[in-house]
Amino acid sequence: MSDKYSQFTHGLNSPPYGGFDITPSDATDLSTVTRALNVGVSGDVHVTLLDDSEATLFLQAGGIFPLRVKRVWATGTSAGALVGLY
Repeated sequence: MSDKYSQFTHGLNSPPYGGFDITPSDATDLSTVTRALNVGVSGDVHVTLLDDSEATLFLQAGGIFPLRVKRVWATGTSAGALVGLY
């Protein structure tokens, strides 16, 4: 498959080029810091952001939220079908 944009560097303003399913965990950081989260089932998402601050956010299903997240906590997270984009 041809990728006409392969010669360009990936930046925070470019579209995500990879993703992974997220299983919330109180003990383990994500394998990759996200550039955004996609939520399949609306609810609260308790996260640790890149600067080590924590927040609980209500995220609606279907949205892509530009968040630099390093952990999604099981405790405090009710949203489902979470995908990390990078």
